[in-house]
Amino acid sequence: MKKILLIVSLVMVFMWSCSDNSTDPTVQGDGSIKLYLVDSPSSFDSVIIFVERVEVHKSGSDSTSGWFVINDSLRSFDLLQLVNGASVVLGDSVLTSGNYTQIRLILADGNYVIDNGVKHELTVPSGMQTGIKLNHAFTIEPNSLYELILDFNVEKSIHITGNGKYMMKPVIRVMPMIISGSISGMVLPLDAQATVFTTIGLDTVSTYPDALGFFKLMALPQEGVYNLEIDPSNPAYKDTLIENVSVLSHQNTDIGTIELETN
Repeated sequence: MKKILLIVSLVMVFMWSCSDNSTDPTVQGDGSIKLYLVDSPSSFDSVIIFVERVEVHKSGSDSTSGWFVINDSLRSFDLLQLVNGASVVLGDSVLTSGNYTQIRLILADGNYVIDNGVKHELTVPSGMQTGIKLNHAFTIEPNSLYELILDFNVEKSIHITGNGKYMMKPVIRVMPMIISGSISGMVLPLDAQATVFTTIGLDTVSTYPDALGFFKLMALPQEGVYNLEIDPSNPAYKDTLIENVSVLSHQNTDIGTIELETN
């Protein structure tokens, strides 16, 4: 009788364990992904895009299959609000562990630009059909979170055609959160109307200080030493170079307040 009870107990434990594993994605070795959207500054008043769906493509699948949806809620974003440390979560989902090759943003209709107070329709070729595709190879590890920053460069992305149409050919940097860092600080006086930027190879990361003078350069691609340049649009102030700013992965370096000198 004791042997029978022991066998029954072991069977029940095994069945409970199997049932529990089937509902817990981490036991199956799944991981998760989280995408953040940020932007570089622009001279436009607003740039509004409507994102209908966000997908990632698994390695080894053809171009039409293997897409996994990580967000399918229609949302609108004013890209020009996503500067100086502001961001939004573009997608957040559990994913099967393995290798992935692409990210795709499917846009809805109705995207627009406000330029000097005037609203203009924004055309994004293939944005609503095949979507905005970003080539970025990454691996989802079991029981781990993979975070990515999508840095939208509006200034380089939008072009005005000869007949006055606003066209977007997106320029987006994709940067893993784990290796990227940031630099922040204050630029005064406010009437200098400065641009703050740093150059990494052929790439430039820039921003405008906000109404209080605060700035934050996001998604710097690697830890190391950066030279920061401050270019006032007001000719009464001198250009300023801040050299050898150290940046660590996944951390922010605050360089404090920079008082620009007058000419």
